[in-house]
Amino acid sequence: MQRRHLIPLAIALLAGATAAPALAQAFPNKPIKLVIAFPAGGPTDITMRALADNAGKVLGQPVIVENKPGAGGTLPAQALQTSPADGYTIAQIPLGVFRLPYTTKLTWDPVKDIHYVLNVTGYAFGLVVPSDSPIKSWTHFVGYAKANPGKLTYGSTGTMTSPHLTMEQAAQKAGLQLTHVPYKGSADLMQALLGGHIMAAADSTGFAPHVESGKLRVLNTWGDKRLDKFPDAPTLKELGLDIVQNSPFGIGAPRDTPPAVVKRLHDAFKTAMEQPSYVDALKRYDMVPMYMSSAQYRKFAQDTFTREKALVEKLGLAKGS
Repeated sequence: MQRRHLIPLAIALLAGATAAPALAQAFPNKPIKLVIAFPAGGPTDITMRALADNAGKVLGQPVIVENKPGAGGTLPAQALQTSPADGYTIAQIPLGVFRLPYTTKLTWDPVKDIHYVLNVTGYAFGLVVPSDSPIKSWTHFVGYAKANPGKLTYGSTGTMTSPHLTMEQAAQKAGLQLTHVPYKGSADLMQALLGGHIMAAADSTGFAPHVESGKLRVLNTWGDKRLDKFPDAPTLKELGLDIVQNSPFGIGAPRDTPPAVVKRLHDAFKTAMEQPSYVDALKRYDMVPMYMSSAQYRKFAQDTFTREKALVEKLGLAKGS
């Protein structure tokens, strides 16, 4: 090839090699919207706002949180399907997203149609009752439920959320028939429990202030070991149910978001996760940073999608079951 033909080729290759870094450097030049799956004032909202504030400082543009509760925490992921793939709309991806196709007719795929940015944390869950309830322990809970099939009411933060499915899994293992009442978020759920509208609540540890004030009692928690904040509450594993639930969640972007933009978002949010303000916000709810890279988070999504299918079918909650 003659020298005069090599020069344009070299320029073209150089332009291609520098395009991705240039795109990442230009992004963002306006505020970013982070859509989360639960209402304002709850554990998800408070911790994600701390994370968004930190990420905005790294990115040089504000990250604005938009609350989109309902539909079992899946509305933000659905919003990504109609959002421009430019990195300016991103969303929290709760575990319920991976159950959606098994219970609802979808025109999109939760694994293939979301660009997974990174995982940031997971929840600490438990089961609580009012402190004046005659149900003083899990043994009492089981006894009442068996003596009164279908009459023991419990609430969660939505149908097909992790609190709902974990309680149904526990009920199946213990041979119980419970009545589930869904709410849009922790604030509504706690109000219903304290108001006497339901008998128990399955939730993340946003219930802690009510326990500490003496209004609620913790019957069990759902991690691999007991929570430091509630050392007297046994885990589901200790109760013989062999269930651990921490429901990891992270951030996704529209499917066709450029890799350079995804990397910019990943790096900024990873740095944001490491800041003391975020770690301290998580501690309020017995949560910890739970980092997965983009590749790790994508693999987690694939594996979880398969695993949740088996769980939904086992509980008899799949479409047509």
